[in-house]
Amino acid sequence: MTQSHSRISKAVIPAAGLGTRFLPATKATPKEMLPVVDKPAIQYVVEEAVSAGLSDVLMITGRNKRPLEDHFDRNYELEEALSRKGDAGRLARVQESSDLATMHYVRQGDPRGLGHAVLCAEPHVGDQAFAVLLGDDLIDPRDPLLARMIEIQEREGGSVVALMEVDPAQIHMYGCAAVKPTGDSDVVKITDLVEKPDPAEAPSNLAIIGRYVLDPAIFGILRETEPGRGGEIQLTDGIQKLAEAELSVDEAGRSGGPVHGVIFKGRRYDTGDRGDYLRAIVRLACEREDLGPEFRDWLRSFVTEEM
Repeated sequence: MTQSHSRISKAVIPAAGLGTRFLPATKATPKEMLPVVDKPAIQYVVEEAVSAGLSDVLMITGRNKRPLEDHFDRNYELEEALSRKGDAGRLARVQESSDLATMHYVRQGDPRGLGHAVLCAEPHVGDQAFAVLLGDDLIDPRDPLLARMIEIQEREGGSVVALMEVDPAQIHMYGCAAVKPTGDSDVVKITDLVEKPDPAEAPSNLAIIGRYVLDPAIFGILRETEPGRGGEIQLTDGIQKLAEAELSVDEAGRSGGPVHGVIFKGRRYDTGDRGDYLRAIVRLACEREDLGPEFRDWLRSFVTEEM
């Protein structure tokens, strides 16, 4: 069985969603550009990819997503204005996003689900293993999940999915993995995936969260995957086919290898839900050296005196 062990260098970030849960804020502003404290959510995701050694980033966009490209591009007028004012601090923060990575963009065009969005990356990714990072999940940089996933993929080949233990009553909100243990306490072998199962029928309480490291054999499988839940091509369905056989073969005749899961126990901020988005802002603001002390004092006062 041929497996992909070459060094992973490319990250794919699907960002074509409409952000309907945040309307009307996302009527004219991409949901990925909503600020988390003082940076848009998408910048945290790109920073995570870069921290894991992935400096080549492809963003899958759609209509009304031009602000994403503008954010990671230079703004010479703003930079010149800040330079004239001698505001070196803000100038550095403005330039930071444009210097993060080599950014590429492709439009999904027809919004046919996450699996279809990943398939749009095939011409850029080619025959290399690659990472997929969903913008709704922000992973704390102190908990290097993606780096661990890349380590496992380079050691074992195949694909790796991020998993997190959730309350069994909430498993119907996630994709769920059936697993077997391995020699690593935080790594399991995935034997099956079920999209949003009934809690009574879920094979575990291990939910899929928005980080994947995928063998390029996934592209051939996604091309043959029929639309599933919601009439969309589901990435989970494609990964499930890899997990079922380990011998699923792409058009070049190569096996996709096994599918492993890394069980994440660190800090994760869900910005795809309004309540969790607000909690993420509060948590991150509290931990900031420049904002935290004063903000925590105010928060204590607000909770004890005004609630």
